[in-house]
Parts: sequence; structure tokens; C-alpha cells
Amino acid sequence: MQASETENIKYEESFIKNTRGMKLFTCKWLPANKEPKSLIFICHGYAMECSITMNSTAKRLVNAGYGVYGMDYEGHGKSDGLSAYVPNFDHLVDDVSAHYTSICEREENKCKMRYLLGESMGGAVLLLLHRKKPEFWDGAVLVAPMCKIAEEMKPNPVVISVLSKLSGVIPTWKIIPGQDIIETAFKQPEVRKQVRENPYCYKGRPRLKTANELLRISTDLEKRLDEVSLPFMVLHGEDDKVTDKAVSGQLYEVASSSDKTFKLYPGMWHGLLYGETPENIEIVFTDIIGWLDKRASDGNGGFESELKRKEDGFTLKE
Repeated sequence: MQASETENIKYEESFIKNTRGMKLFTCKWLPANKEPKSLIFICHGYAMECSITMNSTAKRLVNAGYGVYGMDYEGHGKSDGLSAYVPNFDHLVDDVSAHYTSICEREENKCKMRYLLGESMGGAVLLLLHRKKPEFWDGAVLVAPMCKIAEEMKPNPVVISVLSKLSGVIPTWKIIPGQDIIETAFKQPEVRKQVRENPYCYKGRPRLKTANELLRISTDLEKRLDEVSLPFMVLHGEDDKVTDKAVSGQLYEVASSSDKTFKLYPGMWHGLLYGETPENIEIVFTDIIGWLDKRASDGNGGFESELKRKEDGFTLKE
């Protein structure tokens, strides 16, 4: 396990093993000199990773008083597996659920509120974590979630049909036609350069089976948006050409949650957390932290929070 500490933030990284024997990279950012007021669990996007690309996001949240946990999925970042290969999305979600749930079950965390933050494909992971345990999470921040892949990013239906059949035969092949996601996702040229130079980010074409899984999952999520019942905030850039902003609006409209917020940012692209201008990133984080702070102060230590923990099967010590 590696650890480092700045004046305000304690950072640690380590590896865990999943049920398939693969080593998965995990990390955490905690306030150095005080207890976090709530916990936030990051679900990163396709071809990305946590420790570098999500570092600025985590630090902003820790400086606002939160404890932040991340992990790299199978085939992503510093974890085991063929780069950007997702043979089964459900297994990926199971890995994330097992690790993040185990952190919540630690004695020191049992009374803390727990939130999910998912970006792009991580938004899909987040929604499936919620589907697995509908009452477990206290809230979610969905940033340009992959509830539907934007039409501009998809091959035409005939090509999709052919590639779907081929994915069972040559699942790891990188032959999916399409646009350069880095070029399309991040507005700022210096951010595109950083992502291209990050050795833990995948820059090749999507693998057949991975693309098929992303299409399968996003199609399923789009059909079942009404099942989303936890408090959530969904954010989308109006000029996003990677994931479909209309479906974020649809999620807001049809979700059964009684506490939901939708923010659409004019002129912003897909990478809202770190791919925009500094001024735009400031706007986005002011909204996110404001939303979290209100719910954390309303929920922490309250009767409803205690009752919820008991329903989760956590025994609270007096």
C-alpha cells in the first residue's frame, strides 16, 4: 500500500482481488486532520482511470470536507485485464459493489452518509449499483451519464448488427469505427494532451465485445429510467457529443425519485469535471458541492439516517 499526505489531504492506494482472481487498483483521498462529513465513491468513465484523471475532482471534494474513494475497473487504469476490454459489464458492477459496500460496512463508516459520483460510463455503473441495492446509497451525482450513447458516436445500424455478431467470435478486436472520443469529449486542448499522455488511459478503438456491452447496458438503462429512486443530481453539457443529453432530461422527468435535480450547461462539452475552462469547472463544482452539502447536513446523524443503517443490517454502537 502506498500513502502520501499534503497539508489537507491524506492519499492512499492499494490493490484488492476480485472473485475472478484479478488484481484491482483502489485509492482514497481523506481529510488529513478531521473526520469526513460524508463519503463519496467515484465511478470513472470508459478508457479512463481514477488516480490521475479524477485526482482534481477528488481533491475539490476533500477540500469541501468529504472522504473520496476510487477504483479502476477490470481492464482499466492500473487494474489487471486486457486494456479497455469489458467482457461482462455485470461482473464489473459486481466488483465495484463489493469493494464500495465493504468500505461502508467498516465500523468507522457505518454512520456516515454515502454518495456515488459517476462520469459517463461511470454513470451507467452508478445506476446499476443502485439497481443492485436500491435502498443502500444516500444519493448520486451523475455527470454526463451513459444512459444512451449519442447517435453521432454510433456506427450505422447495419454495421452495429454485423459487429454484434462478430463480438462472439473476435471479442477483443479493435475494429469499431467511430470518432476520436478524446477529441470530442474535452474542450480544452491541454486536457486532451494530458489524457493522450496518460499511460493508464486507453486511446485505441473500442474492442468489439466492450462496445457490444456498452450498447447492451445503455439500451437497458434507457428503458428502465423510471426505476431510479434515490436522490440524484444529473449534469450535462448542452454541446455534449458523446452521451445523449436528452436522456439525462428524460431520467429527470421519469425517475421515481422525489429528490432530483437536472443541470444543463450551455456551451459545455462532455468532460464537465476537468475538460472545460477553469471558470466552467468552477460553476460545475459549485453546483455539485452545494447539492451534496445540503443533503449531507440534512441527513448525517438524523433519525432517518440511523433507521436506514439498521435496515442495511449495520449494528450501530451506542
